Amino acid sequence: MFGPEAADYARYRPGLPDAAVHLLAATQHGVPAPVLLDLGTGTGQVPRALLPVLRRLAHIDLVDVNASMLEAARAAVEPVRGACTVDVFTGAAHTFAPAAPGRAPTLITCCRSFHWMSRPEVLSMADRVAAPHAVVSIMGDGSLWTHEADWTAALRALIQSYLGEDRRAGTRGTYAGPGRSYEDDLAASAFSAVTEHSFPVARIWTPEEVIGYLRTTSFARPTLFAGHHPEFEAAALRLLQDHAGGGVLKEDAVFTVLLARRPGGEA
Repeated sequence: MFGPEAADYARYRPGLPDAAVHLLAATQHGVPAPVLLDLGTGTGQVPRALLPVLRRLAHIDLVDVNASMLEAARAAVEPVRGACTVDVFTGAAHTFAPAAPGRAPTLITCCRSFHWMSRPEVLSMADRVAAPHAVVSIMGDGSLWTHEADWTAALRALIQSYLGEDRRAGTRGTYAGPGRSYEDDLAASAFSAVTEHSFPVARIWTPEEVIGYLRTTSFARPTLFAGHHPEFEAAALRLLQDHAGGGVLKEDAVFTVLLARRPGGEA
């Protein structure tokens, strides 16, 4: 779904908070040669942020259904990977298998993408391939659709005036949200020892950055508007400029990190 907008995705999607990156790195304390498996890697935000902090990282597997996203992810990590080796796997996350023996992941991450996946199957795959004391991390912070502020409410109403009340999910129809919580998914898996960590994040957007971000979303991507997309973007830009105090728009988000281990795994 997100391949055609890989460049906009890399430019406009928010990165990970520094505190979350350091938390991920801390899970690998005592692991001599950590191996990262990043599911739904997109443009490689997780490994790109983690490599400069976790310099012992020995290998990364980048997994995505989209080849153009994987190309962008590989390019993103190349300048900082050092001696770390990188493999890419094009396909659904639950179908992943390591390309070579001896590369059992010690850290499995999934950032802002777990809701698109076959979650029980992904966690079963993780149990098959992960090292005994591996950590699974499910991360995210919602989107501008779910954020509650005057300007996001007005923007959401504008989108709905073009696309209908229900939140769109690309060409798949509408988005209903997960049927159960990620905590329940993890509790039913081999990785049932879960801790939750929350990091407040204050973001500043320009109206133009919000427009760029919208192009990367499943609920306001250009193809959904057919021939009306230029008209929508012009209306959205006017709306955002009207709401922007001092030329900027503020988002107060919470970035949540779930760390899951097999019972008895190292904390």
